[in-house]
Amino acid sequence: MATIITEECINCAACEPECPNTAIYQGGVEFDLAGEKKPAIDAEIFYIVPEKCTECVGFFDYEACAAVCPVDCCVPDPAIPETEEVLVERAKQLHPDKEFNAPVPSRFNPTTPKETDDDEGAEAAPAPAGAGVAVASGPPVPAPDDVEVPILCRSCEGEYTVAYRFFQPGTVLRCPHCLANFTPTARMFRAIGDRLGDYRQALEAEIDKHNTNVDSELDRFELSAESACNAAVRDIRGLVLELTEPRKRTVFG
Repeated sequence: MATIITEECINCAACEPECPNTAIYQGGVEFDLAGEKKPAIDAEIFYIVPEKCTECVGFFDYEACAAVCPVDCCVPDPAIPETEEVLVERAKQLHPDKEFNAPVPSRFNPTTPKETDDDEGAEAAPAPAGAGVAVASGPPVPAPDDVEVPILCRSCEGEYTVAYRFFQPGTVLRCPHCLANFTPTARMFRAIGDRLGDYRQALEAEIDKHNTNVDSELDRFELSAESACNAAVRDIRGLVLELTEPRKRTVFG
C-alpha cells in the first residue's frame, strides 16, 4: 500500500528529508512528477504523492517517514494496496541510475529478527559468573533530542508533546486537538536546550554516584565473604582436632 499522512500531522517536517523518493511535500506546495508541476494534494498539512511513494522498498526495510514521525501519522493507505514487485518497478523508474539487485531492502522482508512462539521454549543461555551479585549499573540517560516537550495550545488549551529534535525555531507545529499553529522561537529553543543539558548532567552525576556506591558495596561484600570463608575453615579445623581421639600408647613388657 502507498503511505499517506493523516490529519493528525503537526507539520513538524521531520518526514520530508527522510524520503528517498522526494515524495513528501509541505501543504500547499506544488509537487514534481515526470518533469511537470502538479497542484498540491493537501493545502494544510504535509502530503505524500502516491505515484512517487515506494514505501521505501529498494532503500530500507521500513518506512522512513513513519520511523521519524513523532505522532505516528504516516500510515499505509488501505485504498491503494500495492505489491512489492510494483513498488520495486516504481523505484527503478524513479531512479534509473540506481541498481536494484534482488533481494532489495523491503518492509515485506525485514531483516530485523522478530520474536516467535518457538523462542519461548528455547533454552536460556547460561548466566555469566557472578550473575547473582549486584553490579554497578544505572538507568539509561535519555538523549536530549528524544525528550518530549509539552506544548499548551493557546487556542483550545489542549496539551500535546513534540520531541525536542522537532522543536526547531521557525517550525510550524499544529495542535492535534484544534489544528491551531504554534511556532517555537529561537529563545525558547535555546532555553529548553540549556535546561535539558542541566538535567542530563544532574542525572549522569546521580548515576555515577550510584555506580560508585555499588562498587564500594561489592568490594565490602567480597572482603566479608572471604573473611567468613577463612573463619569457617579455622573453625572446622579446630572442630576436627577437638573430636580426634589421641593415639593410644602400646605398653611392652
